Amino acid sequence: MHIKPIRTNQDHQNALNRIDALFDAEHNTPEGDELEVLVELIHAYEEVHFPIETPDPIEAIKFRMEQQGMTDADLVPYLGQRSRVSEVLNRKRRLSLQMIRKLHSGLNIPIEALITEYRLTV
Repeated sequence: MHIKPIRTNQDHQNALNRIDALFDAEHNTPEGDELEVLVELIHAYEEVHFPIETPDPIEAIKFRMEQQGMTDADLVPYLGQRSRVSEVLNRKRRLSLQMIRKLHSGLNIPIEALITEYRLTV
């Protein structure tokens, strides 16, 4: 096992290639240990070089709706009457704390996505 820090894009690609070769390695074997260490190194490198930004709250809601085959009407229990759902989805009204709590607990949308600042349209 020859493991080194991932400092460049080429190091990153080499580590990904090695993970492909080790993918089916058994736990608690030298290959399994190497796989585990490489996964951690790649994760650390990608956190710095390829960060994933928290999505806009409205886009997060729309994404969850698409995932679950929901319509605007399905959001009434979380946002209130249909006109309020329309206002929120069209960025005419901000999410309230109560809406955020209901969306988080009912649709399992991450709190971090729901509390991110976003622009309203005028």
